[in-house]
Amino acid sequence: MSPDESCCRVCSRGLYSCHWKHSSKTERKRACCWFSIVIMVCLLSLCWMYICLVTFNDQEEVNWNGFKTLKRWVNWFMVLIIIYAVVTSYCVLLLLFALFQVALEEPLNLHWLHKILLFFGVMFITLGVIGICVKWKDELPTVLLSLQATAPFLQFGAVGALTLLCSFVFQGFHTARKQWSKFLIAVIFVVVSAAIFLCPLKIESPCLIEKHELPDKPKLIGHRGAPMLAPENTMMSFNRSIACGVTAFETDVQLSKDRIPFLMHDHSTSFLRRTTNVIEKFPGKDFSHSTNLTWEELQSLNAGEWFLKTDPFSSVSKLSEEEMETARNQTIPSLLQLLNLAKQHNISVIFDLYSPNQKDDTVDTVNTTLSSGIDPSLVLWLPPAERKYVKRTAPGFIQVYNNANDMEGGNHLNMKYNNLSVKEIRELRSRNVTVNLWVVNERWLFSLLWCAGASSVTTNSCHLLKDMDHPHWLMPPLTYKIIWITLDIVSILIMTGLYIFQWKSHRFCCREGTERQRNDTLAWTEKELSPFLPTG
Repeated sequence: MSPDESCCRVCSRGLYSCHWKHSSKTERKRACCWFSIVIMVCLLSLCWMYICLVTFNDQEEVNWNGFKTLKRWVNWFMVLIIIYAVVTSYCVLLLLFALFQVALEEPLNLHWLHKILLFFGVMFITLGVIGICVKWKDELPTVLLSLQATAPFLQFGAVGALTLLCSFVFQGFHTARKQWSKFLIAVIFVVVSAAIFLCPLKIESPCLIEKHELPDKPKLIGHRGAPMLAPENTMMSFNRSIACGVTAFETDVQLSKDRIPFLMHDHSTSFLRRTTNVIEKFPGKDFSHSTNLTWEELQSLNAGEWFLKTDPFSSVSKLSEEEMETARNQTIPSLLQLLNLAKQHNISVIFDLYSPNQKDDTVDTVNTTLSSGIDPSLVLWLPPAERKYVKRTAPGFIQVYNNANDMEGGNHLNMKYNNLSVKEIRELRSRNVTVNLWVVNERWLFSLLWCAGASSVTTNSCHLLKDMDHPHWLMPPLTYKIIWITLDIVSILIMTGLYIFQWKSHRFCCREGTERQRNDTLAWTEKELSPFLPTG
């Protein structure tokens, strides 16, 4: 088998271009353009996949919005993750095949099928970008926040990738025939290299601190209990969260037709549909609002079977048979049941109050809370509508605010994790303000907020976060600076060596080619003139 028909060449050529002939000059120009497009689409898909993985912490929001629209529970976020993972894998493999083509000096003619698939890949990613910019704007700060956790390591990886790929760039530079092409390649490479090498000057992370400066670990608040281990807002869920060492139960309170406060998050048109069997139990009945059903009717509903069927967090397989049976038989609990559990274990309670009639519901909720006998200092009052009444009636309740500007002299703040910067968190903590951030499920995010100094976090994954003894990473600023500068210097030295080696190889090949061409010309001349030359 000739070198041009080796297995490696045939596979690379077939998978990338299905091209078996030498291309014309015009085709080569178009091939280079498509190669550039492949690089850009690959980088785009990698960036988008990074965004998808970062927003995994808030997958519940995507699934909840999908349920409100379609009235059917599907893990839409995981479906999107799988689609984009396939697109990204395809783009990366295509780029690898293109680099093999360059290394083997094969033509870069991209097959028409790859062009179509690249187009659809760009369309999928574009739709995702539009979706997050229009429908999920609140998630954009999360992407910026994630860079504080990953930027140092992304920079290390970028330096490594640049070092590995520079050989292909140098090869293109040396083989470019026109000076403007060489100039363009050189400028782009130098600009990109400088940006990668110097970006640590702009990198800031709360975890770039000395070990002794690390704040205390944030306390854990169970978001509707422990919804990864049991059906949300059920007594099983709150009992499971106790084993995680939570310091507070977070829940949502609504009132029944006969004025009994009970625990349920979903409200309005989605009331009871997602987490109970209300449609089968009361077909044709209006249950768009909590006051459409009595407490007796609410208690007759099953609040656990849905958890086993839909497996919202892909965690059901980790439950034992006994735990599954317990989950299957859960019912809707009253607020009084939760208060009694909190009183028994000395755990605080914080809740939202979902109702269009905030005044009357606040009165009934406060009366139920006071009559339970729970220590008032364990009640973290969050609903803002009737705060003056609550302060007057139950002065022992701790007032919690969802906006730093509305604290009215209070010192407890409850906000979404991406609505406060690291600087703001540290400034609030320096004023002895207790800062709780919701909803924090991923370890990387918990680590970042730990370094930032958050007092506590509301979480779905208390069983995962309770086992963390330290943030995922912690690095003194000086150590990071030394690693960064050393890595940059090593990379520059390697790239310089590769450039010199390829430059000498290219000159040698050119000299060999010129010598061979001269010898061929002399041989042809002698052959042509031999009949006219004297013999003997």
